Amino acid sequence: MNLPQPTPVAARALGPDLARGFMLLFIALANSHYFLRGSSVLGGYPQDGSGVDSAVIWLLTTFVDGRAFPMFGALFGYGIARIAWRQQALGPRAVRRLLWRRSLVLVAVGFLHALLLYAGDILTAYGVLLLAGAWSVRWKDRWLLVIALLFFLLGTLPSGGSSTIGGDPPDETMLPPDVATMIVNRAQTSLYVASLGPLGFVCPFMIGLWAGRRRILEQAERYRRSLRITASVGIGAAVLGAQPISLMLAGVVTPPHQSTLEVLGPLHDATGTLGGFGYAAMLALVAVRFQARGPGTVVNAIAAAGQRSLTCYLAQSVVWALVFTPFLLDLSGTLTVTTTALLAAATWLITVVLADWMRRTERRGPFEVVIRRITYRHAPR
Repeated sequence: MNLPQPTPVAARALGPDLARGFMLLFIALANSHYFLRGSSVLGGYPQDGSGVDSAVIWLLTTFVDGRAFPMFGALFGYGIARIAWRQQALGPRAVRRLLWRRSLVLVAVGFLHALLLYAGDILTAYGVLLLAGAWSVRWKDRWLLVIALLFFLLGTLPSGGSSTIGGDPPDETMLPPDVATMIVNRAQTSLYVASLGPLGFVCPFMIGLWAGRRRILEQAERYRRSLRITASVGIGAAVLGAQPISLMLAGVVTPPHQSTLEVLGPLHDATGTLGGFGYAAMLALVAVRFQARGPGTVVNAIAAAGQRSLTCYLAQSVVWALVFTPFLLDLSGTLTVTTTALLAAATWLITVVLADWMRRTERRGPFEVVIRRITYRHAPR
């Protein structure tokens, strides 16, 4: 009996893993500042910091916030497309069942992650999206692109739901005073995220499926011109589209009327989706250059983190829980935007070092082992 097999580590392409590994830094930077308290909070940032804090806020809101998660959504879709292609000999039904097993384990791990470590978990959203998305791996290209465009345009409509314009400080879901409050509030939040969260990832997921069919990130040398255009246009649009919000949150300009904010917030988010595509394209081109001359120690270490992205992502949340939870270290009112960004960068660096150690000792990430065993129903090679 031919059992479905995951891709052996030695056969993995550098581009997608390098992109995942590097973007874990952006994930850490994007997540950690939402724990901070302040006399006034806007867009997840305390507004009473120093001039250095204002500069860091501008950098993060221009290059990181709303830019990393779309790229991860695209890479998720890309990976699903490659899984479906490798397992196509099993037949459509068997492939769907395999993807559904993967989605259910993501939902389960994500729910526990949200309950015990980080209320802003995205794994449940990915899992729910894959429950429905397992059908889309066989859709024609034009339907993938049409649906991606539709959801992208919906995301540009005026709305007060963008996190970049919210004025609420972290609540008891993020900073629970005790374990009981944590469990109750986070269980409710996780169900809400599982219900609505997938909608925000439909566009990058569909684009990822489309790109994965063509192996664009793995064969970047064939698509060099297209990737250069995507990187330039995507990152350029993200930087320009971020400025109204970035300058406001950095304290350079006065916040406009709420009706204007409800236009600028979606603009920041929508151009962030383009920026996520741009970052993926840029890192694919970087991977081509390193593959030609040999990746080297640093690139191999970052790619190792990308190969173990689930484990590294969850490890970040362990740090946030330890540092910020009120009944643990409770540093949410002590750390600043700048020191939190430094903590995020240090956390990412530690996970990269640990991932590289696992690479050199030929160990998979523990959570990658779990998800592969459940997905493929046997121990991965």
